[in-house]
Amino acid sequence: MSNNPTQLTPITTADKVFTQIQQAIVEGEMPAGTKISEPELSRKYEVSRSTLREALNRLEKCHLIERKPNVGSRVVECTVDGLLDLYIAREALEGMACRQAAMKMSDEEISDMKQMLAHHAKAKDLQDGIAYYQEEGDLDFHYKVILGSHNQQLINILCGQLYHLLRMYRCQFGMNSPRASKAFDEHSRIIDAIADRDGELAEMLMRRHIAASRKNIENKIALLQSDNTNKQANND
Repeated sequence: MSNNPTQLTPITTADKVFTQIQQAIVEGEMPAGTKISEPELSRKYEVSRSTLREALNRLEKCHLIERKPNVGSRVVECTVDGLLDLYIAREALEGMACRQAAMKMSDEEISDMKQMLAHHAKAKDLQDGIAYYQEEGDLDFHYKVILGSHNQQLINILCGQLYHLLRMYRCQFGMNSPRASKAFDEHSRIIDAIADRDGELAEMLMRRHIAASRKNIENKIALLQSDNTNKQANND
């Protein structure tokens, strides 16, 4: 179940179906580009078409599915341009959320985040510098910074509209990164700036952190494209 504060704990059947399909999309059970078949999903989840449509409408607002005239609904495609655009938006919005968090986050919330980072530090993949995987919601550093902003508009956009789309991209493109250890160190410096109530520094560090992640992705994509070009040249 999602810890997203913009998403109610599943109470109605539509809530439950929304959560189930959302998870299936994010984790790749319903791959990018999959055509949405309402009759098939209605049978699978044992719900009426009207209930299913309510769930699909919410998934569209989260940008996990898209509807096109005369084509129907599909799971969104994970494109390189879409991923980079998402990171550019995050850089600006999460930077502002970080500045707000430095002003509004309680001492208890800051202490909780430091404990969370201590928990992250024990992960073997992170210690080996292979990957920095964070579970969804309350164990996700970025998620908790956004909540700590106590700015409902930023929370709605980043935790409601974009959060699961980003996790979908992460699952599709992979979590392994040579930046794992560096990213963790950057998180530590960000929370220190928040604890010092230095909003300007916190925002700058967050923007640099996300920009560095985007640059890493761009480098990985360029390397893959170069390898593919070389392979094609060798085949020719």
